[in-house]
Amino acid sequence: MNLADRNFFKQNATELAPKLLGMTLCHVNSKGLRKTGIIVETEAYMPDDPACHASRGKTKRTLPMFEEGGMSYVYLIYGMYYCFNIVSGEKDSGQAVLIRALEIPDHSHAKEAAGPGKLCRYLEITKEQNGILLAKENNLWLENSVKLQPFEIISAPRIGISAGKEKLWRFYIKNNNSVSKK
Repeated sequence: MNLADRNFFKQNATELAPKLLGMTLCHVNSKGLRKTGIIVETEAYMPDDPACHASRGKTKRTLPMFEEGGMSYVYLIYGMYYCFNIVSGEKDSGQAVLIRALEIPDHSHAKEAAGPGKLCRYLEITKEQNGILLAKENNLWLENSVKLQPFEIISAPRIGISAGKEKLWRFYIKNNNSVSKK
């Protein structure tokens, strides 16, 4: 699969979320330092989902969610933590995949990216990366990494939300120690 091909991101968030597992998320920070991590946990958010920011329509905050798949959507929670999402679907569909946890390649920072706020802090992702196309020239991109078998992917209820908890739209790699919560 060619990650430069935006068609990969045009699928629904519920289809894209498990396919992102095992891919490497890369970011080059303002000092030119490249940081990476393997995606081990995701959550899908669809437009008719009460937990989805786009479910109430377009706002200044949610505009990136209405772009064509392959864009970034970064927002602040609790006034202190950024969360990184990959927009999915066709333009104006209002859906995205929250990246919940990364496995750091050298394992020395194992828990530093186990949670959406922690992974943004580790990769140094901020509002500066909101609404950009995932591409090397934008210093934020995905690379193919680990090829997973279907039995290695767990589907579970999403966490940290009050509405739509019953949906099994949280995906993580089975037996991975970097998952934020099991």
